[in-house]
Amino acid sequence: MLKQYIVQTCVIGMGGFVGASLRFIISTKVQQLNTGAFFPWGTLTVNLLGCLLIGILFQLNETCQLFSPEIKHFIFIGILGSLTTYSTFSNDSLNLILDQRYVASAIYMSTQLIVGLFAVFMGRWLGKIITQGWYVTPFQG
Repeated sequence: MLKQYIVQTCVIGMGGFVGASLRFIISTKVQQLNTGAFFPWGTLTVNLLGCLLIGILFQLNETCQLFSPEIKHFIFIGILGSLTTYSTFSNDSLNLILDQRYVASAIYMSTQLIVGLFAVFMGRWLGKIITQGWYVTPFQG
């Protein structure tokens, strides 16, 4: 039992390294493309991308059971958990409010929530389209 817990923790940690690295690279590059205007475009981009990816991968796994428990932990908790952080979203929102940029803050928070939910919905829809007609034997792990 302890060995399994240690393995799962290591798998999640490796995924976290990948997700955090991707988050840094993507958000930095996106923010560099939008110089001059202070708006957390990098955070918005990685959060929406993460929502889309979790939708697609969740639906693929629901339909085809593609992932073992370890791979699910690696992807969903590790990679996507560190790629899309709610804490960064909250901090960026508060910074906009403290800077008295109320309209920008409202737009940012609304976009994160509404478009994020829509991205997860679209991801699941795309996952269904991708797997339509597939016959996959459920994972026997």
